[in-house]
Amino acid sequence: MPKLEAVEYESFEGIKQTDEDGIECWFARDLQKVLDYSKWENFSKVLDRAMLACKNSGFDVNDHFPDIRKMVEIGSGAQKQVVDYKLTRYACYLIVQNGDPRKEIIALGQTYFTIQTRRQELADTFNQLDENNKRLVVRGNIKQWNQLLAEAACNAGVITDEEFAIFQNAGYMGLYGGLTVADIHNRKSLKNKEKILDYMGSTELIANLFRISQTEEKLKLDKTDSAQEANNTHYKIADKIRNAMKEMGTTLPENLPTPDKSIQVIEREEIKKLRNSKSKLMLDE
Repeated sequence: MPKLEAVEYESFEGIKQTDEDGIECWFARDLQKVLDYSKWENFSKVLDRAMLACKNSGFDVNDHFPDIRKMVEIGSGAQKQVVDYKLTRYACYLIVQNGDPRKEIIALGQTYFTIQTRRQELADTFNQLDENNKRLVVRGNIKQWNQLLAEAACNAGVITDEEFAIFQNAGYMGLYGGLTVADIHNRKSLKNKEKILDYMGSTELIANLFRISQTEEKLKLDKTDSAQEANNTHYKIADKIRNAMKEMGTTLPENLPTPDKSIQVIEREEIKKLRNSKSKLMLDE
């Protein structure tokens, strides 16, 4: 393990607590500092998304994010009461999964708080979700896999923004029968700044998640070492997925309906529901 990672892992261990029942836990305000969020207001937005992910995974938010009150110094010996959260390891995992991916400490936290059973737990509860929450879950997974794919592509020689745009286009063209990113964007009648992944239903998102995850794995297995080879791999993987959909007689991605609401709108609606729930979670304090 590189020295930097060892030091950062120790920082997560350093804030770990053991409660009266002997169960390990972390406090949100301690984790905020380790994850390099200077303002609670910004960190609380990450908490919002993590709690929503917890709910969509079929768990009771209060079991993993119980809120507590504590007194903090505000100068000259004065104190004030603030909200904090007593976090389980799973809660911490969800927080780093929803944190700012540009922060190196977030990537290290994702490794530290990895829970091996998460995928199985998610699979067990996924079919019980409504369409909007299925979209939220899969879109969240795609964000994480896209980071892994970007890293694998970079290692394969996809370096510049232009090269990465070509690489991404290759995957969409393979899955969507030759349609480019721009073609799909126009087909969905989206505005310039709207992302096509944010306007996909759960079925279309799942097809793209498979494209992304399988391409990432193939680039690593083959030790791909050129941008052109990476582009070809992305296209071929996506094209095979498309052909499999044809053989099964399922609706091809470009023919699936475009949802009216974006992922961002759904996320805001679901967070509002959490805030208005009977449990009266103090998400924004």
